[in-house]
Amino acid sequence: MAAAGGGSKTDCRFVGQALAARGFVVVIPDYRLYPEVRFPTFVEDGAATVAWVQRNVGRFGCEPRQIHLMGHSAGAHIAVLLALDQRYLAAAGVEPGTLKSFVGFAGPYDFLPLTNATLKRIFAADDLAATQPLAFAGGGAPPALLLHGEDDRTVRPRNSRHLAAALAAFGNRAELKLYPDLDHVALVAALAAPLRWLAPVLDDVTAFLRATPPPSF
Repeated sequence: MAAAGGGSKTDCRFVGQALAARGFVVVIPDYRLYPEVRFPTFVEDGAATVAWVQRNVGRFGCEPRQIHLMGHSAGAHIAVLLALDQRYLAAAGVEPGTLKSFVGFAGPYDFLPLTNATLKRIFAADDLAATQPLAFAGGGAPPALLLHGEDDRTVRPRNSRHLAAALAAFGNRAELKLYPDLDHVALVAALAAPLRWLAPVLDDVTAFLRATPPPSF
């Protein structure tokens, strides 16, 4: 499953095409945005998608307990929070052990304190730590691949550095890929066929997904 950073699956058609051409079955969902909803509703939208995929992916010849989560920007925040905070998938009825891995493209994982007025409204939670994927880095997490452009000024690369280090400190497999000269948009745009010369992003994602062993049950 891949989630866009803008809420609409139409923005990520090229991502689906790139991964499908490498042999993966891809589901790209929509999710609701502020001001229609606030945290944690858009994360719950993502959990509902994972539950749908688990129920239906067998029709496409796939194993329902080998799902990878992937997202860019806000979509990465959702995907990684689903992978690390088990409450969302459990509430959606997703069976434990469903996730095989997760991949985050330039996600905000460690963005406190909130200084932007809009972000304060979006993440108006009683417990602000619950909005931070970093807060849920612990043992037993699915394998992770975190990618970031070093020229990203929208979501600073430290978000991926901090999360990768925290996951590794708990003994998890966490790979960090930093790409010189790529900004927030170019990182994911490099998946598109005309722009793959920018960086080996698609090759790195493909290698990670293929090398990730099935979960143990």
